[in-house]
Amino acid sequence: MSTKVYDYIVVGAGSSGCVMANRLSEDPSKKVLLLEAGGKDTNPWIHVPIGYFKTMHNPKTDWCYKTENDPGLNGRSLEWPRGKVLGGSSSLNGLLYVRGQAEDYDNWEKLGNKGWSYKEVLPYFIKSENNERGASKYHGGDGPLSVSNIRVKRKICELFIDAAEQVGIPRNDDFNGENQEGVGYFQLTITQKGTRCSTAAGFLKPVRDRDNLDVVTNALVHKVNFDGARASGVTYSVHGNKQTASCTSEVILSAGAIGSPQILMLSGVGDQNELAKHNIDVVKHHPGVGKNLQDHLQIRTIYKVNQPLTLNDELRNPLRKGMMGVEYALFRTGPLTMAASQVAIFTQSNDSLDRPDIQYHLQPLSADKPADGTHKFSAFTASVCQLRPTSTGHIELKSADPAEYPAIHPNYLATELDQKTAIDSIKHVRKIVDAPALKPLIADEHEPGVEHQTDEELLQYARNRATTIYHPTGTCKMGPSSDEMNVVDDRLRVYGLEGLRVVDCSIMPEIVSGNTNAPAIMIAEKAADMVKEDAR
Repeated sequence: MSTKVYDYIVVGAGSSGCVMANRLSEDPSKKVLLLEAGGKDTNPWIHVPIGYFKTMHNPKTDWCYKTENDPGLNGRSLEWPRGKVLGGSSSLNGLLYVRGQAEDYDNWEKLGNKGWSYKEVLPYFIKSENNERGASKYHGGDGPLSVSNIRVKRKICELFIDAAEQVGIPRNDDFNGENQEGVGYFQLTITQKGTRCSTAAGFLKPVRDRDNLDVVTNALVHKVNFDGARASGVTYSVHGNKQTASCTSEVILSAGAIGSPQILMLSGVGDQNELAKHNIDVVKHHPGVGKNLQDHLQIRTIYKVNQPLTLNDELRNPLRKGMMGVEYALFRTGPLTMAASQVAIFTQSNDSLDRPDIQYHLQPLSADKPADGTHKFSAFTASVCQLRPTSTGHIELKSADPAEYPAIHPNYLATELDQKTAIDSIKHVRKIVDAPALKPLIADEHEPGVEHQTDEELLQYARNRATTIYHPTGTCKMGPSSDEMNVVDDRLRVYGLEGLRVVDCSIMPEIVSGNTNAPAIMIAEKAADMVKEDAR
């Protein structure tokens, strides 16, 4: 068993880990090791924006997690894609750049997390960003992460925007600017050349030749090693060959909301009663590890249209389908540059609320799931999710084997508020679709279907058909030490231990009101500065 010594070891080369590796290796005197359990990002579909159709549910690029049967979903198990490749989930996500609401971060600070107000995190969003629109009060113009305007606008999308405005939702051309509320087009993590800008492409690739940065792929971390209460390194294996790496400063877990708590528990950091079930020696009793699991549950509504305005129509035509590939190859334009959604709406599910609590993702196509391809009829999808669910779940070990996936218990729709929001959000979709701009085009409500009318029928539809929108968070919660369920302090240091931080979406005390990739990058940008400050 060989051992190398580093200043910093970063576990997980995903949305946060690639940022940490870049920023910590800026100092040539610091030796950094980045470990990734997945492989290199050489699959060409990773770099084509619409390639998530090929990379999600592909075991070569996706961990292909599955939840336990969930009571709130009438006993269904959901597939939970997570990136298993350099760039992590930023290499196979829907490319949507959304930060959340200012109130999200202000609430983090109110929960006792000093330095995490919106005013204080905004500079880190700006720092990471290279926005096509240029630098401004809310955006960066020279960061590593390319953010671009949408490249394909379709008539059905314009009509959906018109319909939203007709029911009183204001037009908004920048959801990451002064105010999130409204309807408009997403911005995307796509380069000016029309390729995906994962964190591997934006943050890692430009610095791979640094002499002080080692990147190891196919490296499955078994555990963090400790010298007393101090993290001293990690044990990992590459193709079955066990190795260790030591560090003089810090081990940083950036393995995501599933991977980071799993590694902590395997290392003896977790609920002592749970660890005892698997004969794992307790290093630190931490009952909050793996708890506070939050996710956005999306309810897909699908509407058939009476004109060939959707991508379903084009994909049924072999010639037009072939021309899409030609257009992308020659010009980096066309449908292959499409993200998972084109139009967003952030709005209130009912009039009593003072800020948006639901988000729409409009797709000019329909499918049961990406890997299955589109439906054989003309249709669009208006997916809607609750932004701040109050139901929380947990993750627990099934064994002490690092290769065995943990049990994932999302606990969806467990609270009355979440159930009511699910019902109200479907009614809200119908209100938009019934507006003058769209109503003449609607041939049929394919899902949920007009037979679902009562609140109970709509709730049952959500329980039977809703699925994840791929935003697991919260399982290593940040907060004051007065609450034993908090795992890290506001500098992301694990309580009761030295030289160990968690830097990814698992630290969120509350899930943000939107997609989670941009916040994961911000968290790492801020954490990198904190690591450097604490090392002085």
